[in-house]
Amino acid sequence: MIGSNAFNYINVLNKAADASWTRNEVIANNIANNDTPDYKRQDVVFESYLEDALDGEGSLDEKVTNVDLSSLRSTIYTDLEELSYRQDGNNVDISTESAYLAENQIKYYTLLDSMTQEFDRIKTALTAK
Repeated sequence: MIGSNAFNYINVLNKAADASWTRNEVIANNIANNDTPDYKRQDVVFESYLEDALDGEGSLDEKVTNVDLSSLRSTIYTDLEELSYRQDGNNVDISTESAYLAENQIKYYTLLDSMTQEFDRIKTALTAK
């Protein structure tokens, strides 16, 4: 993390990218365990933590400036533990996981692009004459 208010957006985007990377690993693990008896799919919660951190009064700039970055963590949880699609107790649907993986990859690369754009804006501001 970069310790300046000028980089708050980048720090928040970085936390979101980290969560997306974690979700990518979790989804890949779900796909790898598609044939494992009694395996239950896992997922990552992050977006609701980000929404809570940005909740309240004020502009988005003020909200981002006041975000407690230490509270922005992703949490892995077991999804629909009581649900089972098959006789072996597994609840992973490979088609659904593949769709989640594609969606998450788009999100991840969008976050990286947003960080690049923020750095470009800062660079432009610093080099403007």
